[in-house]
Amino acid sequence: MIFCHCAVVGERQVEEAVRAGARTTAQVCKATGAGQECGSCIFAVRRVLCEHVATAALESVAPTTGVEVAAS
Repeated sequence: MIFCHCAVVGERQVEEAVRAGARTTAQVCKATGAGQECGSCIFAVRRVLCEHVATAALESVAPTTGVEVAAS
């Protein structure tokens, strides 16, 4: 979904910026061009950024063995 109509930026571009290392709203805006004109998309950029950073953090600590829960 496109939420920055000025620069035609959507969730996919924010996700790509996060994968490339962006961790702040300013870094995402610089990488994607979002928020540079009218700024009405900043809250949507921040929301999507937080979702994708949280997801990336969870994926980085997930077990690599394919086993989600060890038997006890």
